[in-house]
Amino acid sequence: MALTRKGAARRRERIEALERPDYGWIWKPFLTLLVIALLIAVALGIWWSRTPATFDVEQATAVQRTDTSPAARGTVTTAALMTTLDTLLDKPGGYLRNDIAPPGVWLDNMPSWELGVLNQARDLTRALPAMEEGHFALLDEVAERLTHDSSAWFNPSFEDQLEESLVSLEGYLQALGSQNAGFAAGAGLAGWLDQVGQRLDGLGMRLSASVGSRDRLRELGLDDAELPSRTPWYRVDNIFFEARGSGWALIHFLEAIRRDQADVLEASGALDDLALLVAELERTQRRLWSPMILNGSGFGIFANHSLVMANHIVRARDLTRQIAERVAEAEKTGAIGKAAGSEEASAPVEAGESAEAPSSEEAPSPPADDDAPNEPTDDPAADNDNEAESVEEDSAAQQP
Repeated sequence: MALTRKGAARRRERIEALERPDYGWIWKPFLTLLVIALLIAVALGIWWSRTPATFDVEQATAVQRTDTSPAARGTVTTAALMTTLDTLLDKPGGYLRNDIAPPGVWLDNMPSWELGVLNQARDLTRALPAMEEGHFALLDEVAERLTHDSSAWFNPSFEDQLEESLVSLEGYLQALGSQNAGFAAGAGLAGWLDQVGQRLDGLGMRLSASVGSRDRLRELGLDDAELPSRTPWYRVDNIFFEARGSGWALIHFLEAIRRDQADVLEASGALDDLALLVAELERTQRRLWSPMILNGSGFGIFANHSLVMANHIVRARDLTRQIAERVAEAEKTGAIGKAAGSEEASAPVEAGESAEAPSSEEAPSPPADDDAPNEPTDDPAADNDNEAESVEEDSAAQQP
């Protein structure tokens, strides 16, 4: 009897298990998959957030050029700009500012770095038409494409704009080696340096706005009355990495200009200042040992990374303005024309070599008129404001 009752009880348990199954085990594999996905996303985020190393502009010129014809003045600058845009597309993770899926959508440091690089590329492309002796519609196309919304992800995405800009720049680079194209000696250089100085001044102001003590700002030569409102804590790292990206791009552009306009800079007496400027910008690329951007004070336990970066940016701004003044003065006195004329008989520059003695079959054209790309305009500030709003919205959405 007892065995019969036990057997019936077991049968009832089996029937109940079949009719009312227990699904409590199902959440375990899903939880495991979720943890694995998060770990992969974190690992990719760390990898994608590593800033690219600097490159050699002469080697970049040799890689970008497809022919062996003599290189005209402006070849190194164009090749450096192309390699910079290539880096935005080909670095780990690709271009991240317009990502809408994890892990890119969670990141803010690398998108801010991309913004700094992009702003410097925009300033240079706006100045290229004034630097060129003739008129090339390809340069206008590049400047127009780079002004598109950098966070656009739907067709046409900003990656498409970058790729089309590279195609146009490649066409111009080929023209520099085969057609009557090339930079005029010193043309547009002072105007571009003025824009760079404005850009660095804006970055210095925004970096300094995160510093609470106004006395330390006065030590940097900043007018605390003109500073914007204090930077929110969640945007301190964004501005820091934007300044870091600007410094990274400027290192390459200035090195390229030093090779393309060596005679101009020598006639202006600005070669030493340019070397100091590049050295100051290289200090903005030193390794960051802290896992986050700190905003400490004085000689306390925690550093103030924004204040250190502002110090380098302000020095770079002053040097940039000094070089621009010397180049402009040399243009007025005619020293640039004399220096360029003395180089006419020099041998043309070969691909990958320094362009310290660019050749020219024609007399250098006079300094370009004050076109819009060369006038001190509000464009850099406008770019910063528009892009900063985008970064702020992204950053705010990413905060826990």
